[in-house]
Amino acid sequence: MASEDIAKLAETLAKTQVAGGQLSFKGKSLKLNTAEDAKDVIKEIEDFDGLEALRLEGNTVGVEAAKVIAKALEKKSELKRCHWSDMFTGRLRSEIPPALISLGEGLITAGAQLVELDLSDNAFGPDGVRGFEALLKSSACFTLHELKLNNCGMGIGGGKILAAALTECHRKSSAQGKPLALKVFVAGRNRLENDGATALAEAFGIIGTLEEVHMPQNGINHPGVMALAQAFAINPLLRVINLNDNTFTEKGAVAMAETLKTLRQVEVINFGDCLVRSKGAVAIADAVRGGLPKLKELNLSFCEIKRDAALAIAEAVGDKAELEKLDLNGNTLGEEGCEQLQEVLDGFNMAKVLASLSDDEGEDDEDEEEEEGEEEEEEDEEEEEEEEEEEEPQQQGQGEELTTPSRKILDPNSGTDTSDPEKVVSAFLKVSSVFKDEATVRTAVQDAVDALMKKAFSSSSFNSNAFLTRLLIHMGLLKSEDKVKAIANLYGPLMALNHMVQQDYFPKALAPLLLAFVTKPNGALEACSFARHNLLQTLYKV
Repeated sequence: MASEDIAKLAETLAKTQVAGGQLSFKGKSLKLNTAEDAKDVIKEIEDFDGLEALRLEGNTVGVEAAKVIAKALEKKSELKRCHWSDMFTGRLRSEIPPALISLGEGLITAGAQLVELDLSDNAFGPDGVRGFEALLKSSACFTLHELKLNNCGMGIGGGKILAAALTECHRKSSAQGKPLALKVFVAGRNRLENDGATALAEAFGIIGTLEEVHMPQNGINHPGVMALAQAFAINPLLRVINLNDNTFTEKGAVAMAETLKTLRQVEVINFGDCLVRSKGAVAIADAVRGGLPKLKELNLSFCEIKRDAALAIAEAVGDKAELEKLDLNGNTLGEEGCEQLQEVLDGFNMAKVLASLSDDEGEDDEDEEEEEGEEEEEEDEEEEEEEEEEEEPQQQGQGEELTTPSRKILDPNSGTDTSDPEKVVSAFLKVSSVFKDEATVRTAVQDAVDALMKKAFSSSSFNSNAFLTRLLIHMGLLKSEDKVKAIANLYGPLMALNHMVQQDYFPKALAPLLLAFVTKPNGALEACSFARHNLLQTLYKV
């Protein structure tokens, strides 16, 4: 082989990673807008014999580039794994569905039989789910084992579309004698809420082959948790259940505990930050005590669990020979309770499995009656909110008073001092905190924001720069000498800002400053990538 040929080969191998049927362009930051931009990628796909896995993570693929890549994939019938997370960075939301449709058509034409599809971190929203809906319903996905859609901003609507597509895939594949046998489902940080989770639960119940379910940070309350619990009960192969940072309360925790009693393969349970509280923890302890022989990890951290309930958990894991980690940090055990917990586990020779208790909240003096009353009050409020949302369209039609949360929180005539930037920031954050993707709530929030901010920005005495500075501080995007507790969830404020910056009353001179802070690395922003992406796209155009 000539030296120049060796050099060319070395250059090609440097560009891509080829192993075990895998072609990887991962993390190369390629900007593929046109067919010309994608020609090198296409050539490598076309020249790769026996392509089984294609990695496109960490690049950005436009509509035209997606079409020609899809054309190259039409001849790759052996393709099984599509690692396509984070491949639409900087794209308009409207570009993503057609790009996904093209890529899906290429796979269908090829007759591919996928086992893994990863579209995580693409912030495509409900419309993006439409982009791969046809693919999910096609024979290309009858063999799918792993579906990963973490951090995509699907919302309730996207969750329902996804659930329907999975159900249809199972129906079609069953008709051919090989029913869909999905094993791994990942959809954290998607704002699925109760309705989205319930729709997916119905699909899970039909599929029945799940081994891992990861749905953290989705705003799911006890109705959605109860629906998932029912679905999990008819998925006997479940090994990993991760519902971290949703809201169980006692109702959800008890329902999930009943399901755990029926499952024998579970190895990992992550209900951290799920507000299971003491009664829920006792119910889970009872389920652990009576079963779960393969349990390796149990996370009930930051769940408002008191000492006696935590001790019940510790006693329940005493015979779990495979247990590697028990996390009860961030609860209300108190110093004495933490010591007792360690003593119980010491007695089982299991002290090493206990995670740090450094964030324990200290012993809570409230008795169980107060906790029960608190919990019932919270659940009643949840039910009232659900009823209000259901009744709202009828009330609007009858001309009755609106019950949209934002109208209660901020009335344009409520007397907010719009000359004071701090008070305007407070009012803005209050109303934006109740933002939801449902049309009626979204419109009400936007109307309230318009009423407040139009009045503020039109006042000659209002300091716009001070307003934005204080807003960034309260959102945790700018440090301040005075101690200000940043708000926990930025989704509503980001969506409200996205609306506000498009209005005529918004001072366009503020856009570059806002853009500079929203583009900086920040954990809270990354947790709301869908809303952040939308705002960035808008700011680039302002």
